[in-house]
Amino acid sequence: MKGLMMDRPLLVSDIIDYAAEAHADGQIISMRCEGDRHEQTYSQARDRIVQLSLALEAMGIEMGDRVATLAWNGYRHFELYYAIQGIGAVCHTINPRLSAEQLTYIVGHAEDRVLFTDLTFVPLLEQLKDQLPKLTYVIMTDRAHMPQNSLDALCYEELLEGRPTDRDWPSFDENTAAGLCYTSGTTGDPKGTLYTHRSNVLHAMIVALVTSEAMNEQTRVMPVVPLFHVNAWGLPYTAPLVGAELVFPGPRLDGASLWEVMEAEAVTSAWGVPTIWMGLLNEIKKRGRKPEALAHMVVGGSAASRSLIEQFEKLGVEVNHAWGMTEMSPIGTIGTLPRKARAASFDERMALKVSQGRRVPFVAMKIVDEAGRRLPHDGQSQGELAVRAPTVMGGYFNNPEASRKAMDAEGWFVTGDIATISPDGFLQLRDRTKDLIKSGGEWISSIDLENAAEAHPKIAQCAAIAVPHPRWDERPVLIVVPKDPGDPPTLEEVNALLGGSFARWQLPDDIILVESLPMTATGKISKLTLRSLMQGYVLPELREAG
Repeated sequence: MKGLMMDRPLLVSDIIDYAAEAHADGQIISMRCEGDRHEQTYSQARDRIVQLSLALEAMGIEMGDRVATLAWNGYRHFELYYAIQGIGAVCHTINPRLSAEQLTYIVGHAEDRVLFTDLTFVPLLEQLKDQLPKLTYVIMTDRAHMPQNSLDALCYEELLEGRPTDRDWPSFDENTAAGLCYTSGTTGDPKGTLYTHRSNVLHAMIVALVTSEAMNEQTRVMPVVPLFHVNAWGLPYTAPLVGAELVFPGPRLDGASLWEVMEAEAVTSAWGVPTIWMGLLNEIKKRGRKPEALAHMVVGGSAASRSLIEQFEKLGVEVNHAWGMTEMSPIGTIGTLPRKARAASFDERMALKVSQGRRVPFVAMKIVDEAGRRLPHDGQSQGELAVRAPTVMGGYFNNPEASRKAMDAEGWFVTGDIATISPDGFLQLRDRTKDLIKSGGEWISSIDLENAAEAHPKIAQCAAIAVPHPRWDERPVLIVVPKDPGDPPTLEEVNALLGGSFARWQLPDDIILVESLPMTATGKISKLTLRSLMQGYVLPELREAG
């Protein structure tokens, strides 16, 4: 028997309409590529979004067409999200940190028709234009700042001029494609996740629920995580839904620039990857204090060390460790502490905070052994993590082979992460399947080694990788960026610290000092690059034996 409720689609356009009415005066503040500061309200943003949507239709953009963006975090990029998706087209956000080969591949694979770009990336596109498919280019600026270019590009602000500021949005099936985001392609070609209106709206509501204490009308949130990286973890949808004001940092993401913007704009919550927060932490130490209003932080993208979390918590910043993937919209877990844990000691709270937290509503999780058998959620059993939810993809865009490999026989998405899940639902990632170190038939977690080693006072950043060993198959080595190159840590000093948490056979056999670690396009340490650079490396004991 069916119920008797209205069958109305969940559409992204409803979010901006709601924000423009319920949170009309909520501000969107942007640090622009032009070098200045810009502000507008949600009501004003909705007017401009309508104008942009009409301009897109005048350009011939129809439902299902892919419209690409190559841009930083700012109000125009935010407007593109809603204008493109509001008319049933697909917003394809491109990561400018991808290689030229990857960038040209995904533009071609997505079959983009129009590409909107910030001023920063005009030279890059001029270099690539002969390799890219035929595109209409739009530079996201006004006529006064339009650069000389060979793209025959249109001017963003001129597209909006003179157009109406109100419309009725088209209505269509909520499973219509809304956004397209590609993985960074560390193995093979990048793969595209095609989000729907339904998945984006549900994800926004889920994130609003699990961050309700920190995300509301009193919040000023800074998405340092880029709008080109998995929809900035859903913030362009969640913030207007709950009335939180947005502060977009623009192109300058160094610690000093972020500190200054956070201080000047009274940012209360900030979201980003650990490498960004390490830079901010260094700036805080230089200035002797945190940005005054900063009270909340979401850390994701890669595992944050206990040392990083503890240092911010001691400054009075509530840290929520989160985990997710491009394929998951992306948030799957968040580290909000349960009621009973909030009265625990600092050390006990930090032990929970270093985990990836508990699953968000509607995201189901299981861990399985190598044979695909489910393992208990006892906090001890380690297995490969698989997930399913209305916000998890069911296959990659135009890639049936990759889709087949990504899903298991029960229709769950297989993440490639090795994890444990405690009886009360806390997820602890132990490693990526390809990053585990197998020594003498036993597994060593590179993530656990890295997180523990980063507590050493002489280590700024580190990565653990496996190197070949004739007897043990693989052994761990630690690649270290020292805080002071003139006083680097020794292997003995680091292993003395690690010895309290790891068995002797799990300790690294060598330390290799470097000035910096290679990063992926999404701000994670590139283990793939490190393994390539370490080809031919021989452990000290084997050198001596040879």
